Amino acid sequence: MAQFLPFNGLLPTQDRAELVAAVPYDVVNSEEAAELAKGNPYSFLHVSRPEIDLAPGIDLHSEEVYNQARAAFQKLCKEAPLTLDEGKHLYIYQLQMNDHIQTGIIGAASAEDYKNGVIKKHEKTRQDKEDDRTRHVMELRSHTGPAFFTYKDKAEIDSFVNNAMKEAPLFNFTAPDGIRHTLWRLDESASSQLSKYFDAVDVFYIADGHHRSAAAARTAAECAPKNPNHTGKEDYNYFLAVAFPATQLAIMPYNRAVKNLNGHSKDEFMKLISEKFAVTPSADGKAAKQGEFKMYIDHAWYNVAPKFDITKLGVIESLDVSVLQDNILAPILGIADPRTSQDIDFIGGIRGTAELEKLVNSGSHEVAFSMFATTVDQLMAIADAGEIMPPKSTWFEPKLRDGLVSHNF
Repeated sequence: MAQFLPFNGLLPTQDRAELVAAVPYDVVNSEEAAELAKGNPYSFLHVSRPEIDLAPGIDLHSEEVYNQARAAFQKLCKEAPLTLDEGKHLYIYQLQMNDHIQTGIIGAASAEDYKNGVIKKHEKTRQDKEDDRTRHVMELRSHTGPAFFTYKDKAEIDSFVNNAMKEAPLFNFTAPDGIRHTLWRLDESASSQLSKYFDAVDVFYIADGHHRSAAAARTAAECAPKNPNHTGKEDYNYFLAVAFPATQLAIMPYNRAVKNLNGHSKDEFMKLISEKFAVTPSADGKAAKQGEFKMYIDHAWYNVAPKFDITKLGVIESLDVSVLQDNILAPILGIADPRTSQDIDFIGGIRGTAELEKLVNSGSHEVAFSMFATTVDQLMAIADAGEIMPPKSTWFEPKLRDGLVSHNF
């Protein structure tokens, strides 16, 4: 049984919500964050990417950066202002991107559930990123970036949420990228009732936010020994999450662009690939189905289909990203570990295949691969099996916004 509890949310005022809300810290670099926050002192990027207000080129893990994050958060709380709800609430959070709509619940997830596997993961985390998020959370004493969960649909939760959305929302705005964000705050009675419905949810699956979840567990472990009266019910034992029913999620592909051919000429490379794959010219770069992907090289697209039976492979090995990694990237292009290799870049599907063409045509990369999106069912099956997906297997859109609701402790 997964815990998902009401909490005292920290929220901006209605007239400032649109200005405060910001994209997650890990989908933009420092330069992009600075540009997005330019001219907007209320942007939460001043908190999540505090280096934008410091000298260019500063070490992102320096003491000065974390001090700046804390100062920016305190300033935002005072000047936006951000106000702590007196009661404990759950919040309904709906995102709309073009015709796609997904509606989730913002609540407090349990660090103990993460530790015990009730919150299931499908990715490895990096120590340096865990360290960074843990330090950031501890400096702020707040979970400000929500983890993105999914769960197997429950009719009673859907019905409750649909009825609650008949009331007027607290926030309702369209961000500069065209994504509509709408938020409802449930009263304490409704929050308590909805929280009980989540008792029927056996597990949560982390869709996005593995480092946030890991950092939350580390935060709880760090705070508990410092409290002689620790009970396990303190706010530091819980963290901010948004849970969406699985059927509402939209996963985009996570494409790959490789900087060189590992010493091979184009002809040699094509010959090596053709030993295991049928390579045929393609009119475009959109992967049409699972089991195949597209490749862009020398101003032309190709369809790449395995000559072997992928249905005989395991749950991990049969993923398109695994087939690419195990049969092309590692043995032919020399990318043994895509997590650490400097020769590969990962391009979110939201950027489209035109971005892949741009990289290759510019000469910065030699070849690019357009993937078919991993499915939610595959994600769940891998998490249920206790397995780990290859890095950068999924790209979720639309992105949640930081700053709309935070969880203090």
